[in-house]
Amino acid sequence: MNWFYLAIAIVSEVIATSALKAAEGFTQLVPSIVVVVGYAAAFYFLSLTLRTLPIGIAYAAWSGIGIVLVSLIGWFVYRQPLDAAAIIGISLIIIGVVILNFFSKSTPH
Repeated sequence: MNWFYLAIAIVSEVIATSALKAAEGFTQLVPSIVVVVGYAAAFYFLSLTLRTLPIGIAYAAWSGIGIVLVSLIGWFVYRQPLDAAAIIGISLIIIGVVILNFFSKSTPH
């Protein structure tokens, strides 16, 4: 269940972060509500994962996957292009998350 909770936390955080742009400094009601509810859900489900996963591993996966997904949403939804350096950096984040999850002895499998 801990990885399921972490997935919910990641998706909630990505939705909330993506809605921040539409909230326009919390001047738009519906996107602002999405931001607050999304972050509340993200932190709640992240806290559930910390019952069994080490904080460093859970946070690395949460933030790393979140960065990749938010960057892709920015690219496709908000038409914010990614240059070669950004793509290389995001690729390195993905590689780091994969290494942590599949090869680290700090992570229960």
